[in-house]
Amino acid sequence: MQITVQNGKITQSRAVQYPQNNNRDAMINNYALPILDQEVVQQQSAAIDTISGATVTTDGCLQSL
Repeated sequence: MQITVQNGKITQSRAVQYPQNNNRDAMINNYALPILDQEVVQQQSAAIDTISGATVTTDGCLQSL
């Protein structure tokens, strides 16, 4: 994950590395990554909920943050 901080606030979050090995990975990440990015900005931290069906992706995001 890469975050942008301006004036002490997270203004953007973006996954820069994620599994893309197969169609299932692509499907999960296309769904989950935008939600995770949005949640990080809204919560202003890594204190976000796990996305059902994307536990591994969410865990990777949290570890990165």
